[in-house]
Amino acid sequence: MNNKIKISIVVPIYNEVENVHKLHAEINEVCIKAGYIYEIIFVDDGSTDGSFEACKVLTPLTLVRLRRNFGQTAAMDAGIKKAQYPLIATMDGDGQNDPVDIPKMIEHMIDNDFDVISGWRKNRKDTFFKRFTSRGANLLRSIIVKDNIHDSGCSLKVYKKECFDNLNLYGEMHRFIPALLKIKGFTIGEVIVNHRPRIAGKTKYNWKRTFKGFIDMISVWFWHKYAVRPLHLLGGIGILMLFLAGISGIWTTINFIRGQSLTDDFQAFLTLAFLMAGLFLFVCGLISDVLTKIYYDTRVDMPYAVKDVLIDGEQSRNDLGVK
Repeated sequence: MNNKIKISIVVPIYNEVENVHKLHAEINEVCIKAGYIYEIIFVDDGSTDGSFEACKVLTPLTLVRLRRNFGQTAAMDAGIKKAQYPLIATMDGDGQNDPVDIPKMIEHMIDNDFDVISGWRKNRKDTFFKRFTSRGANLLRSIIVKDNIHDSGCSLKVYKKECFDNLNLYGEMHRFIPALLKIKGFTIGEVIVNHRPRIAGKTKYNWKRTFKGFIDMISVWFWHKYAVRPLHLLGGIGILMLFLAGISGIWTTINFIRGQSLTDDFQAFLTLAFLMAGLFLFVCGLISDVLTKIYYDTRVDMPYAVKDVLIDGEQSRNDLGVK
């Protein structure tokens, strides 16, 4: 038994009563066929259609129920925190992700020593609007976040459990887990996976999720660029404002020497505005820098992650359950 891969499969569920039985049977079949030591974790995200009751009769299953609908990211985070095995696979509860892809993702992870394997739905079975929006989001993500994967929106992913040490998910951040982990030095791989059309239930995808995802994308970008050095951003903009204030002040002084009244001079107002904005941003940068240092001094979270530890020349690390 110790030679078998040990994996927790986490599935957020929200109003998927028509899909949970078939999906559970598919996951169970794949894990048994592959010979895994496994657990299946369904997280009911405040369903109102009887999904929780439908899941209660399934076995083997760890079922987590949230008090209300907190969103897919929160449900995924709850399931990940409940997981007990060295590998964690995540997937959607609508049946569009195919559990059959999990073994080849794990194989790719082991062969290349990746920390994360992300699914790539190269041939998507979605509506035109959803595919169009997703491609636009992926283009923006490739420019802003630069996580070097094709399909961050694919929930089918496999992680080493250590990836989630001290990592809390919020908002729509499940889309950007690879980007967050890459910031900390984890390695990311990608595998083309099967994508199936939805055959039951209703999609939860709408413009609100797209908007929230864009806001979270900006948050990831800021965290990547300036989380440990906010003074470089705010202070840099502040210094630029002060520089512009200096140029504007010189021009204002020249106009004053020429006899122009400052009360009627827009340039004088502009100089004052640049000066105040520059000082304000620079001070905000200093305060943010102090708060960042306090944050990292008082939390377990660190802006880096240790991959390997050697003791007397021998490697000590969490493995995949493979001897």
